[in-house]
Amino acid sequence: MEKEELQAIAAQLKHPTGEKGIEMANMMHETNINMTRHSIQNLNVKAGNAILELGHGNAGHVEFIFEQAENLKYYGLEMSELMFQEARQINRNFVSQKQAFFSLYDGDAVPFQDAFFDKIFTVNTIYFWQEPDKLLSEIYRVLKPNGLFCITFAEESFMKQLPFTKFEFELYSTEKVEQLIQKTAFKILYKETLTEKVKTKTGELVDRDFTTIVLEK
Repeated sequence: MEKEELQAIAAQLKHPTGEKGIEMANMMHETNINMTRHSIQNLNVKAGNAILELGHGNAGHVEFIFEQAENLKYYGLEMSELMFQEARQINRNFVSQKQAFFSLYDGDAVPFQDAFFDKIFTVNTIYFWQEPDKLLSEIYRVLKPNGLFCITFAEESFMKQLPFTKFEFELYSTEKVEQLIQKTAFKILYKETLTEKVKTKTGELVDRDFTTIVLEK
């Protein structure tokens, strides 16, 4: 692939726009669903929880969250206007019943008051964080005491094999994420690396290592 094509893929993964963005979002949802479910299951969701997700994409997985417990409230933050619209459309029933709330944000400031959420999670967004320290302190701020934050990401060893990750991506190993977390007040409760089979754009099956780290305030 040409450099321009690879840059275009990277840009769409970071910030989906236009028709290509919808295609990319559908593909991301499919490729990431196992990682997303794993992240949600590690949140230990309880009845009445308020849950925040950063970078939800088309949010085709929100129904799965509501299956975890009764009386939940889900809040999604997204930098892409297109994904914000898609997520609201796909989850219109939850939106109209005031169970799901979607907002746009700048990727740095989390637009909620202190100690608002019981659980927060994010899947495959860490590569695009502009100021990781700042965002982690924002996440810490909006989490209730003893609240959980779950980060799920594909390991650097896998990601660097993908030609488009040279552009726009900051790649992370588990060790590198742990070093980031050590600068915060979060406690690491649990971490796990799993290997799954995923389909490449050319249809081949490859092994992807991904890690989930559960943090407590």
